[in-house]
Amino acid sequence: MSKNPGRKKSAALTKVQGADRNRTILIQVAVAAVLIGLVAAIGVGIAIKKARRDDPGPTPEIAASKSTTELAASITDTGAIRLSKPGAKVTVRMIADLQCPACKTFEGANSQVLEDTVKSGTSAIEYNIISFLDQASGGTEYSSRAANAAYVLAGTDPTKFQDWLARMYAQQPPEGATGLPDSTIIQIAKDAGYNDADITKDITDRKYDKFVKARTKDVFATGVKSTPTVYINGKQLSGQAMAGGLGPAIQAAAGAQ
Repeated sequence: MSKNPGRKKSAALTKVQGADRNRTILIQVAVAAVLIGLVAAIGVGIAIKKARRDDPGPTPEIAASKSTTELAASITDTGAIRLSKPGAKVTVRMIADLQCPACKTFEGANSQVLEDTVKSGTSAIEYNIISFLDQASGGTEYSSRAANAAYVLAGTDPTKFQDWLARMYAQQPPEGATGLPDSTIIQIAKDAGYNDADITKDITDRKYDKFVKARTKDVFATGVKSTPTVYINGKQLSGQAMAGGLGPAIQAAAGAQ
């Protein structure tokens, strides 16, 4: 019986074609796997970048006072530094930027009143230190750096905070000029009695920079238009009332309780 060579060739060709198809399928699967991996990696990269961008950073903390008579301090829900004694009837909330000239003027006229009424237990003061004037400090982002320092120092020792704040306003650089360097901010802190070893690092590392920027956005989202903006027991003071000084407004609010 004679053999059919054509059938053998056909079978061999079919086998070769099948092998080629298998290789093609394997290549396609491998390419698809690589593409899926790339897409997944890109997705993870985007998610990581978004998480970093949205990360609010560390939140300032102030140790709770155990005394019933001494100054107590905390960080409020609005991100303000609150200083008070127990039983304060009046809450003064001030939104300010340490680069703001009007804030400096307001501080000069009212800092002693605020210190005295807090120490006497008449009022609590809440400082929302924000940073919207970075563009006015010659590219040095002074507003953000100063606001970061405010939260660093309030968390370290709130009893010295108002003294440091007054000193900072006293040395406020003009708008458009180069902002104070970190070394000067640190020296002002030392002059106010801050000697904690971590202060230098936390100020230069801008520990609370993301927190400051997030709270600044939050403040303006509430409709605040400028600084200083001042509230007494939740009611915003008019420009005329602010010009008359906080003393009468605080006493009037205390008497209404």
